[in-house]
Amino acid sequence: MNTTLLNRRMAFGVGAAALGFAVAPLQAAEPESCEKVRFAEVGWTDITATTALTTEVLEALGYETRIDTVSVPIAYSGMKNDDFDVFLGNWMPSMASISDPYVEDGSVDRLGANLEGAKYTLAVPRYVHDAGVTSVADLAEHAEKFDGNIHGIEAGNDGNQLIQDMIDDDAFGLGDWSLVDSSEAGMLAELSARTPEQTWMVFLGWEPHPMNTNYDMAYLSGADDYFGPNLGGATVYTNTRGGYAEECGNVGTLLENLEFTLTMENQLMGQISDQGEDPREAARDYLQANPAVLETWLEGVTTREGEPGLPAVKEALDIES
Repeated sequence: MNTTLLNRRMAFGVGAAALGFAVAPLQAAEPESCEKVRFAEVGWTDITATTALTTEVLEALGYETRIDTVSVPIAYSGMKNDDFDVFLGNWMPSMASISDPYVEDGSVDRLGANLEGAKYTLAVPRYVHDAGVTSVADLAEHAEKFDGNIHGIEAGNDGNQLIQDMIDDDAFGLGDWSLVDSSEAGMLAELSARTPEQTWMVFLGWEPHPMNTNYDMAYLSGADDYFGPNLGGATVYTNTRGGYAEECGNVGTLLENLEFTLTMENQLMGQISDQGEDPREAARDYLQANPAVLETWLEGVTTREGEPGLPAVKEALDIES
């Protein structure tokens, strides 16, 4: 090879390397519209906790965030209408009737699972279970003790709808029972008021949640046709408005990487609901005490400006490298 040609090829190689170095950060660049990440949050302490963790990380990466607390139906219609970008609380299979139509028409994307091993079904205080009410099939014969009521959470919630479906179907002889719409806080306040006197109550229970340690409670078997097998065994998925993870690829990578655990969520939920700690402060405390989770979450993620994400987040959260 002659010297002139060799020099030209070397020069081209150096130039291409330099260009690659200049272009690489731009691969993480996103449209201006991606600068603010808009979360739908539905007032459940577990989703409050996971949303707080995610917004702490996003803001440390240089993004703005907004959180609006809405009902589940509004969360989905809002993603379809471009009012929200992200919802971290798609409990499946119980939420299938609400979420599946949006996923099927492409207006909402169901990304990866962010929590495995959850549960979601009807529950009673332990003293009721010990008295022989171990299955939903046992409820009807004790209707008077329960006042014919099943206590749910906020109106429009998927769990409430499953309860109403049981009533409408006259499943387990519950056709003349009533669903009590309330809220997570209202339902648990009612449970707190009843347990000292051992008054009977059947309610919507789930894990992760501090209720599992704050109350001596038991889940009822037999509702598989409504809540799914294994006591409403559930997987929680991250949802976004349709196409968001492609449009905002860097945020999309973070969302795909997110994985929470029952232990993590139970701890955070206890700090928020029992100790009254601000969700964002509880999230920051958790990340400072457990920085290893960031290594998985931030794999392949950059700052808004295209710099390496992990060191930037550790610096912003005062975490020693």
